[in-house]
Amino acid sequence: MDTFDKRMATLHKVRKMTQEELAKLLNTSISVIGKYKRDEAPPSIEAAKKIADAFEVSLDYLEGEGIISSFDKKTVKRIQDIEKLEDQEREHVFAMLDAFLAKNKLQAILK
Repeated sequence: MDTFDKRMATLHKVRKMTQEELAKLLNTSISVIGKYKRDEAPPSIEAAKKIADAFEVSLDYLEGEGIISSFDKKTVKRIQDIEKLEDQEREHVFAMLDAFLAKNKLQAILK
């Protein structure tokens, strides 16, 4: 199971953000960021929120909890926007999405 420190380390690699850059964004030291990454000290709620914002993920994702824990903020925002569409427009979005997903599944099978 992924923990906060593992997710944070993964996000560092994926987002290509250094500890120094993150420390600057959080207005803290590199050693504090290192402690978070090594699971030596848990961040405060405020610090965890800032970390999530810096990596553009939800706090749920960073903590590995909740229904939307596997989604980044952009995905969550898109889902929220889709929910606001009228029924017919939403069905068009789902039809396009279903077509792309089916194509992707078929390509995976054919490999």
